[in-house]
Amino acid sequence: MPGDVLLGIASSGLHSNGFSLVRKVIALTGLSYSSSCPWDEHKSLALNLLEPTRIYVKQVLPAAREGLLKGMSHITGGGFTENIPRVLPKEMGVWIDASAWQLPPVFRFLMQHGGIEPSEMARTFNNGIGLVIIVGRENVERTMEVLQGPSDAAAVYRIGEVTDTTGVEMRNLEHWSR
Repeated sequence: MPGDVLLGIASSGLHSNGFSLVRKVIALTGLSYSSSCPWDEHKSLALNLLEPTRIYVKQVLPAAREGLLKGMSHITGGGFTENIPRVLPKEMGVWIDASAWQLPPVFRFLMQHGGIEPSEMARTFNNGIGLVIIVGRENVERTMEVLQGPSDAAAVYRIGEVTDTTGVEMRNLEHWSR
């Protein structure tokens, strides 16, 4: 329903998506997978790129049991633009504010070294948001409270809203280029 709110739960990394493009970018840099990771010298590049996918069930299940969720979209290959519309009625869309969270270093590295436009990043990667949850505006605070309850909970951000215009409008993409 228009006005419903999108909450984004942080990803742990690439979540196994976009690796054809990742390989091309790594080839451009001249780095090897055994090289020290440019944004985390404590790991090799390979170990950082292969960070295991975060599983959200423990964090999300309490909110689902309370009946707080109207929809969920795992942000996989296809990024925001292909995944979120799958859980919406055909006549609805969303806007997403890309400045609502920090673009994690792995995605910033890929964007800068691969010359990838932010709009293409939004179509290819999760960009730090692994799961999008749709909630009624009246339930945002309670849902955030429940989602942030577990001690090992991933960060949760208010990232956008449902609209009565189809598609996904990405706002403030220039924020990712800073």
